[in-house]
Amino acid sequence: MSTGKRGIKNLMKIAIAAAIVLTVVTMAGLGQMHVQAAGRPVEISSCLISGDNVLCMIKASSVPSSDDGKYYVYADEVFEDGPEGEIVATVDAKSSVTASFPLNYNTENSNLSRKFLVAVKRNGQMMQVSDEHYITNPEEVAAFTSARMNVGIKGILLDTTRVLGGDLQDLGVQQVIYNLSVDELCSGADVPGAISFDYNGRTYYFDHATVTHYDELVKLLNGMGVQITVVLLNRGEGAYSQDLIHPMAKEGNVDCPGYALNVADADGVNHLKAVCAFLGQRYSGAVGCGQIDNWIVGNEVNARTEWWYMNSTSLDVNVNVYVKAFRIMYNEMKAMNANVRIYNSIDQEWNRKSNPGSFLAKEYLDQFNYYMNREGNVDWGLSYHPYNSPLYDPYAWNGPAVWVKQNLSTPYITMQNVDILIDYMHQDKFLNPSGEVRSISLAEIGYTSYFGDSKQEASIAYGYLKAASLPDVDAFMLFRLTDDAHEMESKLSLGIEDMNGNKKPGYDIYKKLGTAEEAEAKARASEIIGMDIDEMIRDNIVWTRGGDGVVQ
Repeated sequence: MSTGKRGIKNLMKIAIAAAIVLTVVTMAGLGQMHVQAAGRPVEISSCLISGDNVLCMIKASSVPSSDDGKYYVYADEVFEDGPEGEIVATVDAKSSVTASFPLNYNTENSNLSRKFLVAVKRNGQMMQVSDEHYITNPEEVAAFTSARMNVGIKGILLDTTRVLGGDLQDLGVQQVIYNLSVDELCSGADVPGAISFDYNGRTYYFDHATVTHYDELVKLLNGMGVQITVVLLNRGEGAYSQDLIHPMAKEGNVDCPGYALNVADADGVNHLKAVCAFLGQRYSGAVGCGQIDNWIVGNEVNARTEWWYMNSTSLDVNVNVYVKAFRIMYNEMKAMNANVRIYNSIDQEWNRKSNPGSFLAKEYLDQFNYYMNREGNVDWGLSYHPYNSPLYDPYAWNGPAVWVKQNLSTPYITMQNVDILIDYMHQDKFLNPSGEVRSISLAEIGYTSYFGDSKQEASIAYGYLKAASLPDVDAFMLFRLTDDAHEMESKLSLGIEDMNGNKKPGYDIYKKLGTAEEAEAKARASEIIGMDIDEMIRDNIVWTRGGDGVVQ
């Protein structure tokens, strides 16, 4: 949940014009010059792991002229641009050709999370003639293929202080979501008991107390039959995770709970790869430490000033950095457990910013999808937070007309009009590599009891039943189990238990949903709403009210 929004200097973008535009740059480490060609005539149509090698399929609408009739395939780290990295293959320049080179998995020269491009030599200079492309089947080398714990969509934000109290079993939740920050995870060689992890030719260290705590927690939840989703955050606080903070997130002296991950230099990138590989392996469900099925990269990352901070107001700059971090996490984790899912995360502010420092959810999603398609489509998932607007509005079924509309121009997407998002994700350009609609997780959604328990009851029932009616939705994560004092200052009494552990009526109705007692929950919600809730959801009846939505 974001209550505000916050970031990198504008990166130079080469304009695509009818004519070829040449940009001269120094080629790092090779002491020569290279040029880049916009309007690139060559395409890497696929980049796939095959055995111990990587196969890049190269196609050209017209074979570019060159000094030697060769294509040079470069492997760049995510922070490198143009032909700056390592030449991993040289092949004859043809309209269709395959380049093969070693994957070098788990070595200092690993190509798993690098990006690849094609260059030609012209007048002694290297010219980039293709867009970048990533490996899109990292699961091919996965040591584990653990069966996912898909048992249902009913979920909740985990309150670790209540795990042993029996509430999760009593509620019948099938999923939980929890936040993990790299700050608490990372450690150093000088820390007693630190867990060492050798990866890509280096040794990294993780905090023993934190990791063993998560081991026990994950195994305990698995034993309850509960599927786990973890949000990976970067609070920017840990002494051993400072290299994971993006340099532009250190500018502006901004204090927030989420900073952009560092994909700008070798230290940050290598550390991030190791963190993702460590987590992917340890919680694969195959090494005795428990199983985490879903990982979310950051929280509400379009809320720049709050959850993915960088000192840049450029949408393209921010999305570009996020995509690089996402690619690393996707490839490194999927290479450990083929069945893990990786999600992005955006909030409900579809076409309206509550804070000028944020980006619109729709434009962020569009730009993210553009880069993912351009650089190699993979099976990423969408994590969406369809909160009411305003956040403290108690009516999930009757939102303010000014904020909730039934078309793509709607300022907000809430549970009332979430079908707009679902339909949007059915577009061809958003489909996964198999041509299917992506996994959609409603990973954070909550309703306040500040204006009365009955409104929270009916809202919870409406939200859950609406989600359950949509086959593309894989999770409905209620936020939260227990009230939070800070949130309550803003009328956000979102817990279904108060701070003393007393159960609200919302607890009872959520307990009945998805069970043999669901009819009782529906009857109660219908009574509060004043209309049969099944009819409302089945016929997509959307009530809205006038005014600005402020509840007195």
